[in-house]
Amino acid sequence: MSDFYRAFEERYRGSRATIRERLRVYLPFVLPLREGPAGCRALDLGCGRGEWLELLRDAGIDARGVDRDEAMLQAARALGLAVERGDALETLKSLPAQSEDVVSAFHVAEHLAFEDLHALVREALRVLRPGGLLLLESPDPENLSVGAASFYLDPTHVRPLPAGLLAFLAEHCGFGRVKILRLQEAPGLAEKSAPSLLEVLRHASADFAIVAQKAGAEERVTATDPAFHREYGVTFDVLAERYDAAMEARLRSAEAAAADASARVEQMLHSRSWRWMAPLRWLAGAVQNVLGRTPDRAP
Repeated sequence: MSDFYRAFEERYRGSRATIRERLRVYLPFVLPLREGPAGCRALDLGCGRGEWLELLRDAGIDARGVDRDEAMLQAARALGLAVERGDALETLKSLPAQSEDVVSAFHVAEHLAFEDLHALVREALRVLRPGGLLLLESPDPENLSVGAASFYLDPTHVRPLPAGLLAFLAEHCGFGRVKILRLQEAPGLAEKSAPSLLEVLRHASADFAIVAQKAGAEERVTATDPAFHREYGVTFDVLAERYDAAMEARLRSAEAAAADASARVEQMLHSRSWRWMAPLRWLAGAVQNVLGRTPDRAP
C-alpha cells in the first residue's frame, strides 16, 4: 500500500513542483513568526514528500515532519529534510506545551475519524506558542466535482469536511481567530464576472484551508494581519450568483433588442399602406405577442 499511495499521489495530487508552488500561499502567514529571540519552530503532520518542509527550510525556519508512509518519507530524506515515521496525533501528544510556532497538516484531516481530528486540533492548540498558527488543508466538497466524484478517488478518505465545520472546530477548541482560504480554482476564475455553467459546476476552488491563530502575543497577531485580511479563491455559491446575474443581463439585452426590432417594424408599417406589406404586419404582431404585448393593428 505504501508504494501504491506514493504512485497515487504522483498522479492525482500533483508533482513535487506543483505542490510546492501551491503551498507558497501560506508563507505570508508564517514568515512574520520568524521575528523574535525564540525563532520559529514548525511541525508538519503527514509531511509526505516534504514540499512544505522544503519551503520552510529555504525560509530559514526550523521545520520537521512526521508521516506513517515510509515510501513518502524516503523522498523527503533524499532532500535532507528532518522527517521521521510516526503517527500525527501521538506525535502531538508527546510534545511539551507551547513548544511550536506552526503546526500544519495538508490533506490529512479528511483521513481521520472526527474524534481524532477533534483531538488533533486540541493538541495543536496546547503545543502552540501564543500567536502560533495551525494550518489545515482539505478537499473542498462545495466544489461539486470534488464533493461528488474526485474526493472518493482516494480510498483512504473517511468523509468530506465542509470548511465551516473545520473552522468552527478550531474556534470551539479555543483558537483566537480563524481564516478560511479557498484554493486551487481554475486560473483567472476568481476575477471572472460571467462564468460559464461548466465553470460553475466544476472549476470553483477545489481545496480549502483554515489558518487558526492562538490568542496572545499581540505583536505576532499584528504581524500576520495582512495575510488574514486578504480574500482567497472563489466558492461555488459566488460563481452561481455571478452566472445567474450574467444570464439575467443577457436575457434583458435580448428582450431589449427584440423590442427595438418590433418597434422598427411597427414604425415602417404605419408609414406605408400597401397591401403587400400585410405579411410584415403579421410578423410585427407575432413579435409583440412573444414579448407579451397586444398588437395595435391586425395583419
